[in-house]
Amino acid sequence: MVPGVIRVWQAHIRRRGYPAQVRTFDTKAEAQAWAAGIENEIARGVFLSRTEAENTTLAGALDRYLVEIVPQKKNADREGRRVKAFQDRPLARRSMASIQGKDIANFIRDRQAAGAGPNTVRLDLALLSHVFNIARKEWGMGSLSNPVELVRKPKLPPGRNRRFVDDEQDRLLAAATTYGGEIGPLITWAIETAMRRGEIAAMRWERIDWQTHVLTVPWEETKTSEARGVPLSRAALAVLESLPRKVDGLVWSLSPDSISQAFERVCERAGIKDLTFHDLRHEAASRLTERGLGLLQVKAITGHKTVQMLGKYTHLRAEDLVGKLG
Repeated sequence: MVPGVIRVWQAHIRRRGYPAQVRTFDTKAEAQAWAAGIENEIARGVFLSRTEAENTTLAGALDRYLVEIVPQKKNADREGRRVKAFQDRPLARRSMASIQGKDIANFIRDRQAAGAGPNTVRLDLALLSHVFNIARKEWGMGSLSNPVELVRKPKLPPGRNRRFVDDEQDRLLAAATTYGGEIGPLITWAIETAMRRGEIAAMRWERIDWQTHVLTVPWEETKTSEARGVPLSRAALAVLESLPRKVDGLVWSLSPDSISQAFERVCERAGIKDLTFHDLRHEAASRLTERGLGLLQVKAITGHKTVQMLGKYTHLRAEDLVGKLG
């Protein structure tokens, strides 16, 4: 062997009716083993070309995903940012075919070491898993396995069960009145309807049926992509009657993020800690159940996908159930 020269072995497979397969290895044994495996798959009629998966990096697949798939998603902007962040990671420089379960496990450990929470990591993995599934089913990479399916996912912490304590609701509403703007009516509306923040921000006057006292939430604006009708209590109707009509047809002026920001400031004024606007949805769902509505009735109002999901949002106080026992 000539000093300083690195010897490699290249295996070529050509069979009529199949695309040519070429791959380079460090040793002759590796080349022979790979060639034997491919020829065996061809002989058994189960061969799927690995060329596309071997020649496409994860970053390249994410580029295509960004163009073809992300625009169809409800939260396209947020998903797009997650894709671009993924493209900056070392794993993105690897070919799709080379990524294994151990690589995903290492990715999870790296994200956790950097301080990412369990839900953030799970969202990253959901994105990566979808990319592999789309590549396998639609982009000619049928030989791919999905390495995300092979690893244990981070365990999510117990769901929040934060509800109002003592006079917190009165203090919150008083602080909201002092703060001014829409946040006071928004808080009452959220407690009365159990609607999600994004659904509230997207409300339009023409979707309110004043005769039946029902607000229609179209499927495009729900998390589950299922339309539903929200029955309106007297308190909810009073909120609507107190609001001015706007030219654009929207009921509220605040965006989802602006709602959260205003709510946070009001909580600070009221001296209330560890309460989020989304906790009002938990409060509302729990109150509906305490009023005697069945889980299926509450689910129809809140728009949860399953009764099991609703169970995570419904937190009944034991002291409120005593009177029901007789």
